[in-house]
Amino acid sequence: MIETKAYAAQSPETDLAPWTFERRDVGAHDVQIEILFCGVCHSDLHQIRNEWFPGIFPMVPGHEIVGRITQVGDHVKKFKQGDLAGVGCMVDSCQVCYNCKDGLEQYCVEGNTQTYNNLGRDGVPTYGGYSNTIVVREEFVVSVPEKLDLAAVAPLLCAGITTYSPLKYWKVGQGHKLAVVGLGGLGHMGVKFGVAFGAEVTVLSTSPAKEADAKALGAHHFVVTSDEEQLKTVQGSFDFILDTVAADHNIPLYLSLLKTSGTHILVGAPPKPLEIPAFALIPGRMSVSGSTIGGIAETQEMLNFCAEHNIVSDIELINIQDINQAYERMVKGDVRYRFVIDIASL
Repeated sequence: MIETKAYAAQSPETDLAPWTFERRDVGAHDVQIEILFCGVCHSDLHQIRNEWFPGIFPMVPGHEIVGRITQVGDHVKKFKQGDLAGVGCMVDSCQVCYNCKDGLEQYCVEGNTQTYNNLGRDGVPTYGGYSNTIVVREEFVVSVPEKLDLAAVAPLLCAGITTYSPLKYWKVGQGHKLAVVGLGGLGHMGVKFGVAFGAEVTVLSTSPAKEADAKALGAHHFVVTSDEEQLKTVQGSFDFILDTVAADHNIPLYLSLLKTSGTHILVGAPPKPLEIPAFALIPGRMSVSGSTIGGIAETQEMLNFCAEHNIVSDIELINIQDINQAYERMVKGDVRYRFVIDIASL
C-alpha cells in the first residue's frame, strides 16, 4: 500500500484538515501520478457538506488533477514514467456497456466510478486530488500537453470538459448565437470555447461589474439580467444558452431569450428542483437539456484543442492550508475564476 498525505473532511460539519491514508499498490494496468496541482470545484464544497447526497467520510475532494507519472504497471501501454498526466471526475467504469464502448464512460449504464466520494468496483472508497499521489487505471488517465501552464490546465479536467462537451455535442459554432449564464469557473470556460468555436457569445449576468472581464475573455456582448431594458433587447435572440449557475435561478426567464426551437443547456446543478411551466416551453418548441463531463477520448480531444488554441483556465494559485478560506471566497464569487491548489504546499 502507498501512504498518502491529504486534506480531508472528517464529517459534513468539519473543515478540511490534514489526513493520512493508504492508496492501493500499482497494479498491472495502473499508473501512479505525483499530483502537482489540483483545481477547486464548487462541487467539492457541495459534497463535503452533503448538499447533494450523503457522503462517504473521511472525504478527500478534488477531481481536477494534473501531475507527473512516477510508476506504471507491467501492462500499461499509453504512458511511461515521467509523462505529464491528468485525471478528471471519474477513475473507472464497467467499460463494456454500449455507452462505455461508444466513448461515453461518463454515462456508463452501471454508473462510472467518481474520483472521490464514491465506492470503487473493489468496494473501497475513492479519494481525490487534495493529496500528493493517486493510482488510476490507465484508461482513465489523459496526457497533458507540455506547452500549457500546468496549474492552469487543472480546471480543464472538470470546468473545461463540462463546457466543451455540450458545445461540441450541439455543434455550436459559426452562425450561432450563444448565451452563457454566469461568469464563474464554468462560465469563463464556456465563453472561451464558444468564441473559439466561432459562435457569437453573450454573457448573461446579474453583476454589471463583470462586463469588463467578460469582454476580456472574448465575449462579444454582455447583458445585465436584472435590467429589464437590457433584457428586452435580447428576447428571442439565442440559439443556445449554456447555463453554468449552481444556485437557484429563474429558468423561464432565460427560456424567453431563446429563438424558436432553441436549447437551454444545464451544466450547473442547483440544489432545488427546477420550476418550469409548460407554457415556457410549448409555444416556442423550446428544449431544456443537461450535460455532464465528456468521455476520456473527448477529454483528450479537448486538451489537444486547448494546446492548439492556447486555451487554459484563469486561476488563482493557493496553498492547501488556505483551502477553507478559499471555499468561503468561492461561495461569495470572490475568485477569477478558479482556485488551484499547489500540492507542493502539502
